[in-house]
Amino acid sequence: MSEVSGEAGIIRDLVARIREFCRTHAEERIITKYAKFFREGFDAYGVDPDLRGSESDRMLKEHRASLGFAGFLDLADRLMASGKYEEACFAIHFVNGFRKEYTLDAFERLGDWFDGKVLNWAISDSICGGSLSYLLSQSIIRLDDFAPWRASSNKWKRRAVPVTMLILLTGEFDIRHLLRFIGSMMMDEERVVHQGLGWFLREAWRKSPSEVDEFLAEWKDTAARLIFQYATEKMTAEQRSRFRRAKAAK
Repeated sequence: MSEVSGEAGIIRDLVARIREFCRTHAEERIITKYAKFFREGFDAYGVDPDLRGSESDRMLKEHRASLGFAGFLDLADRLMASGKYEEACFAIHFVNGFRKEYTLDAFERLGDWFDGKVLNWAISDSICGGSLSYLLSQSIIRLDDFAPWRASSNKWKRRAVPVTMLILLTGEFDIRHLLRFIGSMMMDEERVVHQGLGWFLREAWRKSPSEVDEFLAEWKDTAARLIFQYATEKMTAEQRSRFRRAKAAK
């Protein structure tokens, strides 16, 4: 009981310490600088990213032995629940410090964050690029583990699917399998998901242009145009013209 209470006390103190740090180093100019990039709003203290990163490193080093991965996961859950941008950044940094200890349970915990705690594209993509991509690249999880995410009620969880899949393009991959996996998402109604899909398709096209061309041609008259805007960014004007939506018959 004393050990549990001790760990809980450390976590409570760290939450308070992080919030005090953020309040002390808050700058309105930082909020103004970054807010324009967030359509969904930017709930932040306004802390310089380099300063925040240094403090994250310091806290992780100071309490790594006493809390371990399990304790830092509990701390990260608390921070993610606040909705504050910097607190989420602290949470992600802490969890990424334990990647060599990742298990399937870590995937489940991170998945829970997407059910209401991830509030913008920067936090979503940071989790994908730093944590979920590692889990997938190290075969701790499989692509099929993301299958339920494709139909999640949360748009950020759906976006996380194609964004995390980017890591698969860095090694050997079956492009047709990857394209089939995202096929059910091509009629998604959310802009942030369109952006994620387009991003993945753009990078996939650079590796496997003929297969991606075929896939884009299949969806060009039905899927959101924003997907194609992103997917065709690296194409020539002539190449992009092949994916214009056909005019409706009069």
